[in-house]
Amino acid sequence: MKELVEYIARSLVQEPEQVRVQEKQSGRSVTITLHVASDDIGRVIGKNGRVANAIRTLLKVQASKEGKRVFLEIE
Repeated sequence: MKELVEYIARSLVQEPEQVRVQEKQSGRSVTITLHVASDDIGRVIGKNGRVANAIRTLLKVQASKEGKRVFLEIE
């Protein structure tokens, strides 16, 4: 899941070298934290959060196949 978020974020931003993704697992839950440059936050979140919600939807599909719950935090 970490690789999926990293791939999508690097494709969206203007400074792909600033993208960092951290993954923390606790039981069946996975928390993914995405760090991007401050100028690229808007690109990752999108209008009314549409891009962020689309990324979360993709993560939920992948997590459900593995029997896990996933949370995405954008910083």
